[in-house]
Amino acid sequence: MMVGRVLKLYWIKENELKYVLVNRFDEIVGRAELSSDIGIGGATTYFQGIKQMQSRKDFKKLWMVMTEEEWDKKFKLHLQDRQLEKRKFEWWKDDEDYLDIDK
Repeated sequence: MMVGRVLKLYWIKENELKYVLVNRFDEIVGRAELSSDIGIGGATTYFQGIKQMQSRKDFKKLWMVMTEEEWDKKFKLHLQDRQLEKRKFEWWKDDEDYLDIDK
């Protein structure tokens, strides 16, 4: 009997996804573990109810809803882009005096 309960709980966990509510600054302001069957639309409806907003259009102006995995990928890509922008420099301009080229 116990094995059946454990398998049932495992199956329930397998069919859940972690959804996040993200503000305009890419910060997570809410989390929910919901059935994977409801999708992004259902998760958006859930968070819209939490925020007590009637208009989906107004809700989407302030927040985004996505899976936690999707947010992780997006955050890491943006973080990498921000770091690369700081490192972009033209090394050959700094080392112009040392380059073995005819001017």
